[in-house]
Amino acid sequence: MTLIYFILILGVVVLVHEFGHFIFAKKSGVYVYEFSLGMGPRLLKFNRKKKVKDKKGKVHYEKDETDYSIRLLPIGGYVQMAGEEGEVDENIPEDKLLQSKPWINRFMTMVAGVMFNFLLALVLLFIIGICNDISLNSTKLADINQELYPTLEEGDRILTVDGKRIRNYDRLALELTVHGDEDFKMKVEHPSGKVETVTITPEEVKDEKGNLLGYEYGFHLDGDHYSHNLLASIRFAFGKFFSMIEQMFFTVFYLITGKLSVKMLSGPVGIYSVVGAASSEGFMSILSLLAMISVNVGFINLLPFPAFDGCHALFLIIEKLKGSPVNQKVESTIHNIGFILLMILMVYITYNDILRLF
Repeated sequence: MTLIYFILILGVVVLVHEFGHFIFAKKSGVYVYEFSLGMGPRLLKFNRKKKVKDKKGKVHYEKDETDYSIRLLPIGGYVQMAGEEGEVDENIPEDKLLQSKPWINRFMTMVAGVMFNFLLALVLLFIIGICNDISLNSTKLADINQELYPTLEEGDRILTVDGKRIRNYDRLALELTVHGDEDFKMKVEHPSGKVETVTITPEEVKDEKGNLLGYEYGFHLDGDHYSHNLLASIRFAFGKFFSMIEQMFFTVFYLITGKLSVKMLSGPVGIYSVVGAASSEGFMSILSLLAMISVNVGFINLLPFPAFDGCHALFLIIEKLKGSPVNQKVESTIHNIGFILLMILMVYITYNDILRLF
């Protein structure tokens, strides 16, 4: 079941992302060569029939120009559009090329994948909220080890960790990951309104073989719980969505500044392990993981890094500002270099994921 969930989760996230590019390209009148789910050798290909009218108004069906493909490796996908890289295909009418379309159409086509990933996450989070009792605030302390922290009280709210404001569980989890086994200062607000700063000392948790599993901090969290209803579910969906966005922003920031190691990142192998853990906790955990991965994929693709959607959008913004397109050869070279670097990074991340299994 873990393998099935793994394929379904990655497949759904990629399908939704690429469908965003695809539908905006089609609506803009761009010729699409292929819509592919997966990478590598092609396993299956088909063409759908589309309804067209002739000059006399008679309806008939003809084969759509797009090849719909399923490929061997469920780790990505793509939409191949005519003129995407600035090339000229003499077999395609000029008005069907991407570069011939208005600026806003090209820009929306580039960012549509991110938009669809974010929309998927919001829908999933709403479903989770409407089906469960939900917590809109997960920074309230519970199950405190009074021997370690005698001044802490049940119901204390975490305000900051080493001066960084904590609004939600996602940001707290990231800050705890950054600190690792180091002591840190945590500012809390008691139910009475009094504010106090406490030094927290993490304790290592290891398995029978001595492998590090994580850390204990001497407390747990207990948020403000609400019964599932429409308004609370909407509030939960948007609140959780923006907390995930915040977590991703600071994760990237900490990676750039060196506070987080690249070794902390996970690729397909690492995601497979997480899927296994989530599947054992029930279907709602699977939906939550799917929402998180969808947000991650959307956010990463929004970054202005070569080969990402965000970089394509950045070049379009530069074009708009300077009043003329960026040199196509320069842009293609930058994207190709970025793609090579991404493949190298993926190999490195996968290598670390495999090491963690043993």
